[in-house]
Amino acid sequence: MPLSAASAARTILTRLHEVMAARTHAQAKLNNVVEVIGETLDSEVCSIYLLREGMLELFATRGLNQAAVHVTRLGVGEGLTGTIAKNIETLNLEEAAIHPEFQYRSETGEERFHSFAGVPIVRRERAIGVLAVQHVEPRLYEEVEIEALQTVAMVLAELINNAGLVDGEQLDGASSAQTGQAQINGLMLVKGLSRGKAVFHQPRVHIEQTVAEDIEAERERVYQAFDRMRDQIEQMSTQAEFGVDGEHEQVLETYKMFAYDEGWSRRINEAIDSGLTAEAAIERVQQRTRMRMRQIQDPLLADRMHDLEDLSNRLLRIVSGKVGTAATSGLTGDSILIAKNLGPAELLEYDKRRLRGVVLEEGSLTAHVVIVARAMGIPVVGRLRNLRGLVREGDEILVDGDTGQVTLRPTQAVSDAFEERLARSRERRAGYAKLRDVEPRTKDGVRIEVMMNAGLRDDVAMLGMTGADGIGLYRTEFQFLVSAALPARERQARLYREVLEAAKGKKVIFRTVDIGGDKSLPYLVNKTGEEDENPAMGWRALRLSLEREGLLKAQARALLEGAAGRELNVMFPMVSEPWEFDEARKVFEHQVAYLRMRKHQLPSKINYGVMLEVPSLAEVLDLLLDRIAFVSIGTNDLTQFLFAADRSNPALAERYDWLSPAILRFLARVVKTCAPWPVDVGVCGEMGGRRLEALALIGIGLRRLSITPAAVGPLKELISTIDTRALSVRMDEWLAHPPPDMRAALRDWAQEQGVEFE
Repeated sequence: MPLSAASAARTILTRLHEVMAARTHAQAKLNNVVEVIGETLDSEVCSIYLLREGMLELFATRGLNQAAVHVTRLGVGEGLTGTIAKNIETLNLEEAAIHPEFQYRSETGEERFHSFAGVPIVRRERAIGVLAVQHVEPRLYEEVEIEALQTVAMVLAELINNAGLVDGEQLDGASSAQTGQAQINGLMLVKGLSRGKAVFHQPRVHIEQTVAEDIEAERERVYQAFDRMRDQIEQMSTQAEFGVDGEHEQVLETYKMFAYDEGWSRRINEAIDSGLTAEAAIERVQQRTRMRMRQIQDPLLADRMHDLEDLSNRLLRIVSGKVGTAATSGLTGDSILIAKNLGPAELLEYDKRRLRGVVLEEGSLTAHVVIVARAMGIPVVGRLRNLRGLVREGDEILVDGDTGQVTLRPTQAVSDAFEERLARSRERRAGYAKLRDVEPRTKDGVRIEVMMNAGLRDDVAMLGMTGADGIGLYRTEFQFLVSAALPARERQARLYREVLEAAKGKKVIFRTVDIGGDKSLPYLVNKTGEEDENPAMGWRALRLSLEREGLLKAQARALLEGAAGRELNVMFPMVSEPWEFDEARKVFEHQVAYLRMRKHQLPSKINYGVMLEVPSLAEVLDLLLDRIAFVSIGTNDLTQFLFAADRSNPALAERYDWLSPAILRFLARVVKTCAPWPVDVGVCGEMGGRRLEALALIGIGLRRLSITPAAVGPLKELISTIDTRALSVRMDEWLAHPPPDMRAALRDWAQEQGVEFE
């Protein structure tokens, strides 16, 4: 055995290059390959299995019966060879027969061989074959032998592919199981249906050349790439968006630890010593990392290995000169974006005309990118582990954001069925489009104000497309979420002015910035400097704005300047007591006085309102009604506060129902409290966009609903089928004496009345 893995691998690579360059047919080349490997490693048996038609077929061997070549076939997961391919793992066995997956094949004549070592032949993260060695005497193979086999297997994958030794389907390195249809279930993040071709946010670097011509030149390329990568990470840690303290700092420290890890760089250097190019050396070490990741049970350690995987990808892109994202090169057709995770600014870089959906390996309900995607109307499914190992660039993908199911490479039958669902969805949307210019009135003539929620400048265009009465909730925080630093007042004012101009006279209710807590910004540190244990009920929204008066002061003046000459509607979020509203309004009035003194044009009228999402406000709402123009009930936060159920926790997602008597009674009480006053009461939140829930809201007296743009058409259609007198009578009865299942009772009543709710 040679003294080092590098020298053994380099010897084999040199000889393999000569073999594959020879003008002989494919089978002869493989026969020579197993001889070269066997001789160099002093192995009695060396065999190559390649994946064809979904089976691992013995293609060439030194030491086993030649009659078994192209006869012995194993399924993926079958026997030792199949286990290696399925798990993409290395096996090193002193006594092969005692392994639980061992299968004896008599035609091979392998009964006299005891020891066994096998490594997967991997191309583009998928096993396309197995390289195995065997000895008569029972022994474990040394680490240097295994490393040499792994390095050779990596180069062999490219040589096999280039020589056309595998079926066309396998040229991309996928087994039939990985090229056929697969359905995976994740977490519903943004609802909707979409289909398109898979596009990786960080495109894979496909290594074209694996064998180095000049080892020292390759080493220098890696050194330069390491320097550039470390510079990037140092810059990340000093950028404004990462602030001073917090969890992000720990993440960056971990990145730095790996980036400067001598062991990692040493392993890459050793791979170059074996004769690999810089790209191939990084990929070789990365393959080894992936194999280790599959064996790690501790989630914390697994996450740390993912950090190293991310750094490896970054280093590989730098050394290959491919440092951009898919947004840089642009989308060429209907696309489903694949990413481990994504920031809101990164999502906004993509062409919305071609981006149909997003699928994330991670992701959560409260992630900023989910908030932006929902506003953009892009379906998102998250929590799909090992996604990159299952999907290839260009694969057809069906995204069902309504169920959290993602279908990869669908069969024709599944594709046709999905297309029918999409067609029905489009047909319904076409029907809704006809209602664009129709006023939403009930059968008995009651006018319901149907407004839409927005948060991006481009969202305002949906006013004309949907026929919504206005924007009942404009989330001003989106501008803050996608900024690296606090947006300048002038920039804020320009946005508000553009929104009002685009609204063309329709009402727009601006909610002052709702950040902090579960929408934390790196450049705004919690006043305690500590992370909230329960961020949804922490230092956020108006609490943060009143504490950081400069923040609210700048936004107040920006809103006043942006609305100059127009009516301005301002809503304060998360008000829990009247004094908070009074303090916030005082900030605005001071800015009004400031602008008036300097002869600036002011809004023609200013209407102030509150967002009722903290239950305590309902108990003192009567003390505030003489000072406000409107109340908007935020059902999303209100529900979780009433039930003490975190809406971002999947385990609690089904523990409460918007049609619970507790919620409906609460809302009815708010409506009754406001009734004697000239105060407009409405709902802004997902509850109003669900047809059955909307029925209940209208039944308890609510006449303004602000919902997502996609729900405007369906809600208009629903309103036209309702008789509010009959509905209100029934709702009063149910609230006084709640049925066992309010949802079922409302559904049955709707069916009796001929009201469609689904």
